[in-house]
Formats: sequence, C-alpha cells, structure tokens
Amino acid sequence: MSEANVEIARQGYAAVERGDFDAIRDFLDPNVKWHGGDESTPGACHNSDDVLEFMHQAHRRGSVGQLVDVIDAGEQVVVVLRPPYLEGKDPELRANLTTFRGGKVVEMVAYNSPQEALAATRTGND
Repeated sequence: MSEANVEIARQGYAAVERGDFDAIRDFLDPNVKWHGGDESTPGACHNSDDVLEFMHQAHRRGSVGQLVDVIDAGEQVVVVLRPPYLEGKDPELRANLTTFRGGKVVEMVAYNSPQEALAATRTGND
C-alpha cells in the first residue's frame, strides 16, 4: 500500500499545481484534517471542503510551491515542498506528513522541515 500512497501524493500534488480541484477531491477523505499540529488553531482545515478552499486560494495567489520529494513511510508519506520564492531568499524546505486510510488522505500535518516530519513518523508524534 505504501507505494500506492506515494503515487497518490504525487498525483494529488500535480493536480494542485494545475488547479484540478475535482481530481484533488477524489484523493481526500470527506473528514480530512490539515493543520500545523493543533487542529483547533485558526486556519486549520477540518474537512475536504476546507482543504480544497485553502488549496484554491493558494493556487490563485501563486503560492503553491514546488514538490521536491515524496518519502514513503508506510501508511504515511512525507511530502517535501519548496515554498514559493519570496523576498529575494531561497526558502527552506517544508513538509507535510500525510496519513492515508483506504487510499484516501485522512490527515496532513505541516512541519517546518522534512526532518521534523520524518521524526514524527518514527516516534508516532504526528
């Protein structure tokens, strides 16, 4: 299943880049969560509609970023991203730890670095 999760993540990111939000919906569990470690913080997404709206806004602003890698972690993958170039700096890599169930994304947790996301897969602190 893990290779399938990597492929789903890659296809989903490609859909985000091209603005194909119908395709993205197919990859998401209706109750998907997306947050920075605390689901109660403002801006956290609590379902597929929230996630799609967030992605739509990012796409419209041109702030999607570039996919660097997808790292297999079993029922999870680490999606490594390079944020869009801002203020004359080459931004550091970021990552989402993405959890799958039944071939659908059920949770994405944003981390400030791929190393933090990878550590969360090893410790179970996602």
